[in-house]
Amino acid sequence: MATSYVLSSSSSLFLSQNDVGVSLFSSQPSRSIQIMQKKVSRKIESIMAPQRSARNPSMTGSVKTRMTMTEKIFSRASEKSQVNPGDNVWINVDVLMTHDACGPGCIGVFKKEFGDDAKVWDREKIVIIADHYIFTSDERANRNLNFVRDFCIEQGIKYFYDITDRSDFKANPDYKGVCHVALAQEGHCRPGEVMIGTDSHTCTAGAFGQFATGVGNTDAAFGFETGKVLLKVPPTLRFVLDGEMPDYLLAKDLILQIIGEISVSGATYKAMEFVGSTIESLTMEERMTLCNMVVEAGGKNSVIPADATTFKYLEDRTSVPYEPVYSDDQARFVAEYRIDASKLEPVVAKPHSPDNRALARECKDVKTDRVYIGSCTGGKTEDFLAAAKVFLASGEKVKVPTFLVPATQKVWMDLYTLPVPGSGGKTCSQIFEAAGCDTPTSPSCGACLGGPRDVYARLNEPQVCVSTTNRNFPGRMGHTEGQIYLASPYTAAASALTGFVTDPREFLR
Repeated sequence: MATSYVLSSSSSLFLSQNDVGVSLFSSQPSRSIQIMQKKVSRKIESIMAPQRSARNPSMTGSVKTRMTMTEKIFSRASEKSQVNPGDNVWINVDVLMTHDACGPGCIGVFKKEFGDDAKVWDREKIVIIADHYIFTSDERANRNLNFVRDFCIEQGIKYFYDITDRSDFKANPDYKGVCHVALAQEGHCRPGEVMIGTDSHTCTAGAFGQFATGVGNTDAAFGFETGKVLLKVPPTLRFVLDGEMPDYLLAKDLILQIIGEISVSGATYKAMEFVGSTIESLTMEERMTLCNMVVEAGGKNSVIPADATTFKYLEDRTSVPYEPVYSDDQARFVAEYRIDASKLEPVVAKPHSPDNRALARECKDVKTDRVYIGSCTGGKTEDFLAAAKVFLASGEKVKVPTFLVPATQKVWMDLYTLPVPGSGGKTCSQIFEAAGCDTPTSPSCGACLGGPRDVYARLNEPQVCVSTTNRNFPGRMGHTEGQIYLASPYTAAASALTGFVTDPREFLR
């Protein structure tokens, strides 16, 4: 039986010997795989039975092992009836994404290996996004964007989300913003499909029941030409989260809790599957936050079963047919972790690692110089609504510079149009202004990964920053001696109000 773990709100890990009903191997055929049987002739050909080679069950229709969601997606995409963890298989790609930061390198390999006149395999399955180093005067960053633009024009790429007027992003109807959020908003994330991208946080799309993972420029270049990628089938860790989420917790707290338990190498080249009543209660944006950071635990991909919430989100975003898959009963999991979300507390990840977890209340003496709310992890509409909720509840002004970076142009518009619940009709922008925050800036990756010195809110000094981003390694947001505390939008907003790392319960009770 698969090992079962219970994750507590402390740093300890408890091993349960109870049977959790997840078998490593099963002789039952998968419900989703059609079993094909060969007809056997009864005519006697000889009196001696011919020598027979060992039969491969996946080729003969013999009993098959039940599969996880990730394994089923690999099976479908590789056109095999059965795959197993550790198998190296060629899989067909449904969506291939790159951006201005990695696009030039990817395109360079493509041209070198396949020729200057080579054409991409499908111009409608490639998505290229300008998002990383956009609002900067750095010549090399601008050259990257120009290089990518020329390629998209040459190849007739249908989904190129370009920006030509960087002085006013609103004047660019094609510009979207951060790739991982824009991919979802534009309908490129669909259950049961395969997405690869030249960005480690491509795993965000696992929130849609999709296999999505980051790849290198060489793999992406090969995908440009063939529409295929060679991958090893990952084994799966299953996380069962049950219990009602307290109103002071967000998905960022859940994933920081998990990474703190299993460490930054605890899911190395494994799929992380999230299920349970807590997961079912999360919105799509919160699920995206959860899945975004599995790579911080070494995960190959994340995946959440598609449900009514998923289908509702996709209703007006895509007309492409899709077919969700779900893990079989008694599928093979390396381990199963069980978490009672109702007992968790707000947490942060202290410098300089995402698994350096601590309760927010334990860090109340840590003085902060600034707060940053943004990125693919923490710059979505609901992240800003959460921060506004804290500012509204306090009625006070921030004590440190507080920078707001919407992930996409749609998020930026939401900040100025959507009323914050319980505010009497006030928008996020009005609440942020009253609290003394910086005016929301142009949508992009911003200072999440440093970049040129003139990138908005970049850490150019060795300061302490509470941030809703996803990494806190030395130099991640700029200065190598900067100290980044990863936190939820609730905790970030509370910390802005006090000037210290602060448990949001101080304002949300």
